[in-house]
Amino acid sequence: MQRMLIGMSQEKLGEALGLTFQQVQKYEKGTNRIGASRLYEIGAVLGVPIEYFFEGLENGAAPPGDGHARGGLDVGMLSTAEGIQLNSAFFAISDPKLRRRVLELIKALGGMGDDAEPVATAGNW
Repeated sequence: MQRMLIGMSQEKLGEALGLTFQQVQKYEKGTNRIGASRLYEIGAVLGVPIEYFFEGLENGAAPPGDGHARGGLDVGMLSTAEGIQLNSAFFAISDPKLRRRVLELIKALGGMGDDAEPVATAGNW
């Protein structure tokens, strides 16, 4: 997610790490495990501390298996290309009133009223 947020391609990350973009893909998809030293290198290239990769974990506990965080938000969706693009585009709107109207439009399209509890799952994105 951090790689996409800063606009870095898998190829550029791979070059910085001495890897192919295919290896970066395998790391990102979870096909291949990442060792601690490699994770440290990735953090350095992306400009984040190694702790960044463990945010949300308490006492070494694994994240919930269903991909949901507090409030029913599907954090997995946020790390997709569409989720990152949506977030970036939304916060690029400088007018707060327009941002609010866009939010109301999205809620209406998603079948959520103003009173609805915000719930996003991979199935309804």
